[in-house]
Amino acid sequence: MTRGKRMKKNNNTKIIFYFIIYFLLFFVLIYSGIKIYEWYRDKNKNNEIAQKIKETVIVESNGKNKEEYLIDFDKLKEQNNEAIAWIKVNNTNIEYPVVKTKNNEFYLNHSFDKSENLGGWIFADYKNKFNGTDKNIVIYGHNMKDNSMFGTMQKILNPEWYNNEENTNIILKTEGKNYIYKVFSIYRIENEDYYIKTEFNNDSEFEQFLNTLKARSIRDFNMDMLESDSILTLSTCDNNNKYRVVLHAKKI
Repeated sequence: MTRGKRMKKNNNTKIIFYFIIYFLLFFVLIYSGIKIYEWYRDKNKNNEIAQKIKETVIVESNGKNKEEYLIDFDKLKEQNNEAIAWIKVNNTNIEYPVVKTKNNEFYLNHSFDKSENLGGWIFADYKNKFNGTDKNIVIYGHNMKDNSMFGTMQKILNPEWYNNEENTNIILKTEGKNYIYKVFSIYRIENEDYYIKTEFNNDSEFEQFLNTLKARSIRDFNMDMLESDSILTLSTCDNNNKYRVVLHAKKI
């Protein structure tokens, strides 16, 4: 093969190589643009849904305390018959209806109206019963960058938040009943699932479980825990799903 032919062949190879590279970059750019668009679209839709819910189901209390209000669960269930509770965490953006279905996957990528949504919704573990027998009610939500869903749960790890006594009262409303849970443990851990256990063989097993949760906490809340207690667990992802931010609170 002559030198000229070799150079021509090399040039053709380079052209093909660069064409493939440019094509791949173009594909990645288009794909990223679509994903960004979908994220903003779903984020805005979830925010609109949340605002509409608050406008239609929150009944203002006649009392002086503006934090005290009622939830019209009949209207809430008209929008989604899987609505099971309402949760509020002081000094965060967490104030949402909680849904529960037959698995823990559906609401990872579906909104309150059951349409597909990257932001998902706030949902309870499918193993929870909400009939007064739950030892550990577990509620999940995505750590959204726009601070919706459980996006502000990072705040619970700040001393400014957990040293404020009012912040550590978690409000959980169910149909006909209102509960207050007092925080006794907060932490950030690598992706583990031991803390989402909902059923226990005996009181001793549950007591050991509680001791493990307390020992994990970044702050000692100096709260006595009994095997007769019932607790609430909130969980969200952190750092690209490698870690979890977790809160545990005792029903008082």
